[in-house]
Amino acid sequence: MNDRPLPEPASVSRRGLLRGAALLGTATAAGTALGGTLGTAPAVAGPAGFPSYRYVRDAFAGPLRYNPTGETIFPCVRGVYDKISGARGRYYLYYAPHDAPGGICLAYADRLEGPYTEHPANPIVDRVLPTTTVSHVSSPHVVWNASTREFFLYFHGENFTTRVARSRDGITFTNETPILSTRLVPNTTETSYARVFEHSVAGKNNKYVMLFMGAHTVGPGTRKIFWGWSPNGWDQWQFAPNPLISPAGDGLTDISSPHLLKRNGTSYVAYHGNDGRIRLTEVGNNFDREVHLGVFHAPIASDNGRVAAPAFGTDGGVSYMIYEAGPRLDARICIARAV
Repeated sequence: MNDRPLPEPASVSRRGLLRGAALLGTATAAGTALGGTLGTAPAVAGPAGFPSYRYVRDAFAGPLRYNPTGETIFPCVRGVYDKISGARGRYYLYYAPHDAPGGICLAYADRLEGPYTEHPANPIVDRVLPTTTVSHVSSPHVVWNASTREFFLYFHGENFTTRVARSRDGITFTNETPILSTRLVPNTTETSYARVFEHSVAGKNNKYVMLFMGAHTVGPGTRKIFWGWSPNGWDQWQFAPNPLISPAGDGLTDISSPHLLKRNGTSYVAYHGNDGRIRLTEVGNNFDREVHLGVFHAPIASDNGRVAAPAFGTDGGVSYMIYEAGPRLDARICIARAV
């Protein structure tokens, strides 16, 4: 992948931020994705009363068959047992390498906590697309669209183009279509790492919102969180010209990989920064606020200086976070449990 390295403090590897990010898609105790609303917080709480999380395990118990660049990033998990027949597990985990050639990959498990089994035919989407060939594809995010009874897969390739594809079974994706590029957002040189959520904003006539990273040519800071909206999640996307969240509010230069969360009757965005920590900012239900609330999750020793790409869900009444850990270009996917 040909994004520039993010600036980092000396204590963190030079492969710092950009690629972090993840989604997971919140799941009920039965395993259904809910798009970011958490359950009751445990006794230990972080900003806005969100749970604190403790590392449980790596997502994979052993080496992966398809791992061309030695790193895995951007996890997105969906509960699928109640959506399709013949599912390979109750949960589908989507992820990708960061660098070229990339490739959208799949794993599955019957427990949100894992461990996850690699799909034998990975990658399920490679860089040779129906209409073009790109250097890499990465950053998968999957949404179940109940209206069409399809999975929508959002991913990027190249760094300045976000695409969507659709699938009935969550494995075979077709109809790849570009939906976001730098030409649609002024003063940007990258538009990628997109996550899409069901969320209506007053006056937008929308059902879905997209949060994504834009490399912005207007300071202070460079990589910022932008947003867009659509009535159906597939097309008719519109994008706000100005950032939703800027890194200066956290004392940083770059932030990426946003995830929408709802709590306390309002909306928040969790994202990671170039210091290797995950932050939380309240944006309000109409995306008209920017209240920086501080550190949501900080790395422990086994995270090797960096945590990113948080995704949240519950299984059996227990809350989890699935995230990316380790230096950029050397990251792995981990699972943490609320404490």
